[in-house]
Amino acid sequence: MECKKEENLKDCNCSYPGCSRKGVCCDCLPYHLKMRQLPACCFPDDVEKTYDRSFEKFAEAWDL
Repeated sequence: MECKKEENLKDCNCSYPGCSRKGVCCDCLPYHLKMRQLPACCFPDDVEKTYDRSFEKFAEAWDL
């Protein structure tokens, strides 16, 4: 499968400096899921900037 990094970057709101997975969703998603987290794109920008990518923070951010 071909990575569409440049296209993905248009929607990637990851603000972590130096992130090697930015725009590479096929690396980002497994990385975060392995740590019981969700990637930045699952969070509103203001919540993403806290770097708390936990499932609990996701539920809180979206009032679930």
